[in-house]
Parts: sequence; C-alpha cells; structure tokens
Amino acid sequence: MNRITNFFSSRWGIIGTGLFIGVVAALLQKLGNPGNMGVCVACFERDIAGAIGLHRADLVQYMRPEIVGFIIGALVAAFLFKEFRPRGGSSPIVRFVLGMFAMIGALVFLGCPWRALLRLAGGDWNAIFGILGLAAGVGIGALFLRSGYDLGRSGKTRTIAGIMMPLIMLGFLAIMFIFPYIQGQASNGILFYSIKGPGSMHAPLAISLIAGLAIGFVAQRSRFCTMGALRDLFLFRQTHLFSGIAALVVAAFITNMIVGQFHPGFANQPVAHTMSVWNFMGMVLAGLAFALAGGCPGRQLFLAGEGDGDAAIFVVGMFVGAAVAHNFGLASSPAGIGPHGVAGVVIGLVVCIFIGLSFRQKTE
Repeated sequence: MNRITNFFSSRWGIIGTGLFIGVVAALLQKLGNPGNMGVCVACFERDIAGAIGLHRADLVQYMRPEIVGFIIGALVAAFLFKEFRPRGGSSPIVRFVLGMFAMIGALVFLGCPWRALLRLAGGDWNAIFGILGLAAGVGIGALFLRSGYDLGRSGKTRTIAGIMMPLIMLGFLAIMFIFPYIQGQASNGILFYSIKGPGSMHAPLAISLIAGLAIGFVAQRSRFCTMGALRDLFLFRQTHLFSGIAALVVAAFITNMIVGQFHPGFANQPVAHTMSVWNFMGMVLAGLAFALAGGCPGRQLFLAGEGDGDAAIFVVGMFVGAAVAHNFGLASSPAGIGPHGVAGVVIGLVVCIFIGLSFRQKTE
C-alpha cells in the first residue's frame, strides 16, 4: 500500500494519471461517446440532470455511468487507503451556488476543463479561448485566495452522511438497470433518453462504468485536478499537478492521431461553437467558481467519494445549474450562445466576485 501511495504522490504518479485519462477518454469517444467528449464532467452531469427530468432538452438526456464510476471508484480507493473521512459544514449553500454558476459557465463554453483539454487534443482550436478563460478565472480566484479568502473549516460528521452521494449514484445506476433504455423511445416511464444528438451517443454501458471506476480510483490517489494545477502554478510556481494535465493532452492527442479522431480547425467541430469571446468568458466564470469552491468538477466528484459533503453539495449545485442553464436559455449550442447566456455569465461573475470579497478573512 505504501508503495502505491508513494507512486501516486510522485510526479510520475500524476503524469501516469493524466496519460491514463487521456487515452481512456479518446477511446471512449471512439467507442461511441460524443466527439471530443470522451469524458466531460459538466456535460455528463448535464445529461444525468436531463435523464431524471430536471430539464427537458431532449438532445442531452442520458444516465452517464462514467459519473457514477468516478464517485464509486474514488470511494473504493479512499476506503482501501484509509482516507475515507466523512466531513462537511463549510458554507454549504455558498458551495451550492458556486456549483450552479460553474455549470452555467461550462455550458456557455460547452465543456468542463477536462473537455477543454480534450477538445484541444482533438484539434478544436475554439478550445484555446476556453482554456485561456479557465486560466483567467482561476487566476482571479488565486487573487482572492492570496487576500485571505476562506469558506471556513469543515467538521467531522457521521459515516452515513459521507456515503450519501455514492449511495445516490448507485441508486441512479440501479434505476438504469431496472428501467433500461428501450430502442427508439425517449422515455422508459422513469428515465428520459435522447434518441438523437449528443445524449444518444455513448460507449457501451459496461465499458463506460469500468472506465469511470478506474479513473475515479487513480484520480483519487493522485489528487488530479485541473483547477488545482493552475492555482498551484499561479500561487506557488509548482508544476506537479500541471504535469498531469499536460500529460492528458499529449496522451489524448496521440491516441486521436492513431484512431483518426484529430480534425484541426475552428469550424464544424463537434458540440462546439465559434463565438470566441463567450468561449472565453464562459470559462472565466467556471474557472472562478472552481477556484472559490476549491476544485474542478472532477475533483469535486472524487472528494464526494471520499466522504466530503461540501463537495457533494457543489455537485448537486452543478446538477441544478444544468437544469437552470437549459430551462432558461443560458446554455450554448453549436449555433452559438443561448438567448440569455450573456446575462447568465454576467450575473454569475457578479455573484462569484461578491462571494470572493465577502469571504476574505481579516488578518491581524
């Protein structure tokens, strides 16, 4: 156990995690997941929100087993290595709001930080603006952190509270097995399923679940986090976590080249738009929300698997944010930003900056 722990805490451990995620994500796309979306935490949570009826955008409804796998894989790793620590109580409603606006920003861009990297590795140059926006948002968040921003300490809680989010995910998976997809039908009476569009595109269920479990396990061990990588680079000039996200891009790029999935350009990219300003601004909002909440959406899932109730609240906020984004015309589409997407980004930035200013701790 100590050898495994020492490996994953090393630079080669984080690089190996990034290489693994990059290869798996590209292969999941080859096996049926949407283009440049082998793994996208925001998009997949959006699809789950649609599957349970929180929104009725019929192109993006599917119970993505990868998300279930991320949380359960992290739970298994945390138990095996005695890192399961039920905790919570660090400004939960604020984390919920941050999760909402993180999702809104991500859906204006059309992807989470992982998908931004995967889009770049697939040749989608629009992702460059999203990645720059993510860096800008995390950079703003780093300024708040440097000035004393803190949501407060979490406290120890009961075991049942720590495993509640994993149990919810297992419940979703059970419902999917009990009420499976019926070919050509948009609903099986319980869950909603896309019969066209990105939600209808998915790798085989068993492969997706196994991939999610494996990613959840290794990412929990290595502390893989895109937001953390940028935060550490800006605040401490540390490149440990950054080497992991660089490895993800390299691995996904090489795999895409091998399987014929690299298609460079701006136009006609899968599930993407070319409105550069809003690709940038959407991820500024998302990056700032991630920084204020203490982790990217993937990291929040892994923390939820470890028993972190505050991370679980952030995840719930993202589910609700997906519903808000689609129900109120905030989310983008390949045609461009939604009719109220600009207002959503502006309001989100105002709220996040207000939170950042309000939670600065006074120093003596």
